[in-house]
Amino acid sequence: MLLGLALAQWQWARAAEKTQIEQALLSAPVIVQPQTAPPSWSKVSLTGEFLAAETLWLDNRIYQGQLGVAVLTPLMTDQNQWWLVQRGFIPTSVDRRIDPVVETPSGKVTLAGRWQTDLGRQLVLGVNREGARLQSIDLMAWQHLGDRVFEGVIHQTEGDGVLQPWWTPNQMPPERHQAYAVQWLMLSGLCVFVAVLGFRVMSKEARRES
Repeated sequence: MLLGLALAQWQWARAAEKTQIEQALLSAPVIVQPQTAPPSWSKVSLTGEFLAAETLWLDNRIYQGQLGVAVLTPLMTDQNQWWLVQRGFIPTSVDRRIDPVVETPSGKVTLAGRWQTDLGRQLVLGVNREGARLQSIDLMAWQHLGDRVFEGVIHQTEGDGVLQPWWTPNQMPPERHQAYAVQWLMLSGLCVFVAVLGFRVMSKEARRES
């Protein structure tokens, strides 16, 4: 019963988080060439140069049932500020020995996308980086570029170098979490009913024996 109540509370909290994300997405500002860290979920537009040689792959992504990677390429602005850009999805071979291939525009580029500050790092089994592949986004992989970077990633949706958009900030709607919370509450209630029924049966048997 206590476990069910705890899980129900957790699902209600998750529903509240998803509701806040939806509201933040609707009211997110549009910022062009920001000089300070933008609020999370902002729509950001940047001009700079892709550092093609610094491209890494976010491994084991799935888009429409197809296995692939998300392309992570840093962008350097004229202010020597670099931003990590998640450019989109590309399919890959199931043979991990075959490296992905992607074209990256050279020179000045302009792009736009959604800014995410909470990277939501996944549970990583073993090392996070194998060659040019990452299991989870971690800016430490580009620490040699310097510390002029804001903690976060731009999920590109348009502009130069954009690939197939696949990322969404909210995989499960709040209503789904609320439904799970109700289910856990019902299971807790069932536990209480069974416990009360069992207690009454045991009490009757105890009276008969006495």
